[in-house]
Amino acid sequence: MAAAVLRQVQAPKLLPVSWFLCGPRRCVSSNFKAADLQVQVTREPQKKPGPSQPLLFGKTFTDHMLMVEWTKKTGWSRPRIQPFQNLTLHPACSALHYSLQLFEGLKAYKGRDQQVRLFRPWLNMDRMLRSARRLCLPDFDKQELLECIRRLIEVDKDWVPDGNGSSLYVRPVLIGNEPSLGVGLVTRALLFVILCPVGSYFPGDSMTPVSLLADPTFIRAWMGGVGDYKVGGNYGPTVALQQEAQKKGCEQVLWLYGPDHQLTEVGTMNIFVYWTHEDGVLELATPPLDGIILPGVVRQSLLELARTWGEFRVAERKVTMKELKRALEEGRVREVFGSGTACQVCPVHQILYEGKQLHIPTMENGPELITRFQKELKAIQVSSGLTTLIMSPTPPPMPVARSTGIFCARES
Repeated sequence: MAAAVLRQVQAPKLLPVSWFLCGPRRCVSSNFKAADLQVQVTREPQKKPGPSQPLLFGKTFTDHMLMVEWTKKTGWSRPRIQPFQNLTLHPACSALHYSLQLFEGLKAYKGRDQQVRLFRPWLNMDRMLRSARRLCLPDFDKQELLECIRRLIEVDKDWVPDGNGSSLYVRPVLIGNEPSLGVGLVTRALLFVILCPVGSYFPGDSMTPVSLLADPTFIRAWMGGVGDYKVGGNYGPTVALQQEAQKKGCEQVLWLYGPDHQLTEVGTMNIFVYWTHEDGVLELATPPLDGIILPGVVRQSLLELARTWGEFRVAERKVTMKELKRALEEGRVREVFGSGTACQVCPVHQILYEGKQLHIPTMENGPELITRFQKELKAIQVSSGLTTLIMSPTPPPMPVARSTGIFCARES
């Protein structure tokens, strides 16, 4: 059954970047090549965390990083893997002043066969290039960058955790490095990748549900903005409302949009509602990629898995708080959850909305669907028997040294 499901994984579908965003001034840059990669191994390796040591997200970093510079005059420099170190930036750096900055987040997993695999990294490369074009930062070759990332993980492969639910978080970053206070196209940019070993989002085998603050006076993204791109400016302004949520006893924020209070995202996650729709049909619904929603890799994976099962309707459409409240009153809601790289799938059990606590019966219903998604994703990520269905049995369209045990997911 799992084999049949995985063979039907769809190719990525992402919204294109309008051609006019950068206009005719868009610069054409040379591409860096993984074949030119330079490797400098650290002489002072850090002590790696022990098996019993907790791995907090984003607090521990590996020994090495990937670095590539770009200038309008010379294009991309040779990529290099170097010891992990601080950056040196000009005080007028455009990333610091005008948020000309983007990033990605993906994970590498150690399978039961002790081989390391990246989960659907081409989706992240697609999204990263879209974000770069939206900010008029330089283009890059997605396959070459991915091969450089694979080589970086190969150098630091001993940092990939081996525990249940643990992984190596991969953070590619591209910033404008223009040493000027003028607002405009950059002539200098910096691309780098750092790695973090991270533990399981949920301690043990249990899933802890979260409560949400839904306050329509705050808006995460809007039509015509950059809410569907993974840029740093989307995240910093959310900290204040996150603090407000915690003051009111909530763990996360449910971002609403429009006069009808549409559900958009949960914290930094996509949101799903599993319910019996008002037309009587069992349905899994999530907001559409209409320019506000970030096209999450896990989001797409859950939709594709659910569609291959064919057991209920899968819909990408708007869901309002009015609809959700009515469904709760009528007992039609089964599960509400968020999805993202950090947690994969995160259950929701309560929403504070307009001064009232709305109880979501997610945990009372198993949560059957969430647990099923978690098991399917884990099987893909760490089971050697299943990963061979999406981890290329023949080399992907880039060099892959099988002896190293570092693989990249290949889309069918």
